[in-house]
Amino acid sequence: MAPSKVYFTNLRARVGDNLLQKLDRLLTKAGMGDIDFNNKYAAIKIHFGEPGNLSYLRPNYAKVVVDFVRQRGGKPFLTDCNTLYVGGRKNALDHLESAYVNGYNPFTVGCHLLIADGLKGTDEAYVPVEGGTYVKEAKIGRAVMDADVIISLNHFKGHEATGFGGALKNLGMGCGSRAGKMEMHSAGKPYADRSRCIGCGACQRICAHDAPVMAEGKITIDQNKCVGCGRCIGVCPVDAVQPAQDEANDILNCKIAEYTKAVIQGRPNFHINLVMDVSPNCDCHAENDVPIVPNVGMFASFDPVAVDVACADAVNAMPVYVGSALYEQGPAQDQEDHFHHNHPETNWRSCVEHAEQIGIGQQAYELIEVK
Repeated sequence: MAPSKVYFTNLRARVGDNLLQKLDRLLTKAGMGDIDFNNKYAAIKIHFGEPGNLSYLRPNYAKVVVDFVRQRGGKPFLTDCNTLYVGGRKNALDHLESAYVNGYNPFTVGCHLLIADGLKGTDEAYVPVEGGTYVKEAKIGRAVMDADVIISLNHFKGHEATGFGGALKNLGMGCGSRAGKMEMHSAGKPYADRSRCIGCGACQRICAHDAPVMAEGKITIDQNKCVGCGRCIGVCPVDAVQPAQDEANDILNCKIAEYTKAVIQGRPNFHINLVMDVSPNCDCHAENDVPIVPNVGMFASFDPVAVDVACADAVNAMPVYVGSALYEQGPAQDQEDHFHHNHPETNWRSCVEHAEQIGIGQQAYELIEVK
């Protein structure tokens, strides 16, 4: 099999040719225009950034992708799913407000924003995963599954559980509903922090399995009855119900690969990684540390595995920024893997290897530079 083609352009911008023009040229050369967008709903999956974080992608880049789709007759929308953790994107209302604060709105990006799994993260589609080892039926935000075309626009950066976050992480974890994220993150089920519980009973009212049990005015979760849907997490007004988040990192990565397959199988998909402001942790943090390496460039491909591997290789070839979190880790035994050195308990290769095994792409790539 021939290597997958990954297209790349650097971040040099000379007079008369800015980065947004270079991104549009990259998409054209990479063949994104070959997709039939005419009258098709195109979901552009993006991370709007947790409030307080400043390393997320500027909305200007999203507008280039939106305009590219519109010019070809498509109906684009920017989308993400609600978070499992407590923060500024836990429900659709807070999520949209966070997006607006970070500069994403219909006037800046040229299309509407949809939170794919609804108000409380429970509007989901059940999607069979052909050949899945860990996931037989993925729980994906419904608006993502209703789209005709999937485009991932990704800020490529480090991640404390997966090693890095790129196309696979953005699609697999990012498109999971609350129950889907629970399935990926947890080997177990949610639990109640009784010190926070106010005894309102909201979790009892929404549970179809009678798992939340009230005792002395406080809730506990009956693990034998709980099915791990995560609805109780979404309705708790004081965040007393928490996910276990106890899954092994390698299995988490494999589940992300299988969720990615559920998202992209059977329809056109395209993937764009912007390797800039490479922070040590995810944009889900309400802060961002200084980048661990210099900015690299913009990458695009029809293959989500190949584009992630190409970006990882490019980052690993860069020098480490003095004063960064990666620099403070000290000399690495493995000088070739910045991501593993940054978070030694992670193994990003487990995700791309499993993704290749289940047939959503390959690690072998041909890098084609676009001027």
